[in-house]
Amino acid sequence: MNTEIKDEKLIIIGGGPAGLTSAIYATRAGLNPLVLMGPEPGGQITTTPWLENFPGFPEGISGPDLMQKVIQQAGNLGVRLIYEMVNSVDFSKRPYMINTADITYQAKTVIVATGASHRRLGLKNEGKLAGRGISYCATCDGAFFRDKNVAIVGGGDVALEEANYLTRFASKVYIIHRRNQFRGTKILADRVKENPKIEIVWDSIVKEIQGEKKLNGLLLENKKTNEKRKLGVEGFFIAIGHIPNSALFKGQLELDEKAYIITDDNYMTNKEGIFAAGDVRDSRYRQVVTAAGVGAMAAIEVERLIDS
Repeated sequence: MNTEIKDEKLIIIGGGPAGLTSAIYATRAGLNPLVLMGPEPGGQITTTPWLENFPGFPEGISGPDLMQKVIQQAGNLGVRLIYEMVNSVDFSKRPYMINTADITYQAKTVIVATGASHRRLGLKNEGKLAGRGISYCATCDGAFFRDKNVAIVGGGDVALEEANYLTRFASKVYIIHRRNQFRGTKILADRVKENPKIEIVWDSIVKEIQGEKKLNGLLLENKKTNEKRKLGVEGFFIAIGHIPNSALFKGQLELDEKAYIITDDNYMTNKEGIFAAGDVRDSRYRQVVTAAGVGAMAAIEVERLIDS
């Protein structure tokens, strides 16, 4: 236990769209929140090269630029932003304890907005070519691949939905799956199979991501025959799932089978006064605008709880 203990009315854990939006709303409500940003503020959106679907930017905006504007906006309003990592929490009783390396914070109200991370393939070049042909979000980046050949890897509902979505822009979409049947729902699988712009590559895995400054192809391996095949594509979408950043709260908050934080209709967790917003509780939409929206709603609910 740290020797220094600081009391706060509201602590927000996370510095992405949900956390910062909740901080803006809470500050305007006079709650004077403290935001524990972590070492890499901004969330997943900072890895997105360009957004065309966030309201208010008719020409589009890069993910890092959007988050820099949100951080600046929060700072202009007087939001206290602390770039510290939360090491542990104790949510067993109020006030709730949140420990960083040097300080223990305690508060009766908390908003958890720690986001989620894209599940990665773990291949060489994956990090280097992210945003240079590699994407984890077809809704965010599909329009950049108009009239190009692209591939997507995965076999669940997200991969199937995104494969169909990509056919709005790409001339051809390869969907690569390690098995010989999809894990996703039948109706989505049928749409993929019936779409003339989609070619399914069964029983295959991605062995190499090729390219220096930008993606230029994939090396695939058939798991049954061991045959290797090069696939010339300019876009590669990885849709093998997300990992909610909720490990810190295991045993502290109620999580679902995929480790997303469970909330009620008012975005409160199973602990009175602890709310969750953004991708750490959202396995369905995972959009910047929805994360920001729920961040705002969580802050409004905190205000109502404190005023009640």
